[in-house]
Amino acid sequence: MTYDAELDAKGLLCPLPVLKARKRLQALTSGQVLRMEADDPAAIIDVPHFCGEAGHELVEMTDGADGQIYLIRKA
Repeated sequence: MTYDAELDAKGLLCPLPVLKARKRLQALTSGQVLRMEADDPAAIIDVPHFCGEAGHELVEMTDGADGQIYLIRKA
């Protein structure tokens, strides 16, 4: 899938991956997609919760070589 912006949140611990994703999404327009990589084990819970609370769509969540990859479509 194509994406409009990328965020490397590897090495960051809760709540920093979600906070950085929120800031990065603010710069995007509705419908654009953010690709985020994170290796914080809490991100598996935090990112879907953040998307649900903020109204963003978690398009995809997959395991990558160094953590998880999230594709988030801005509401």
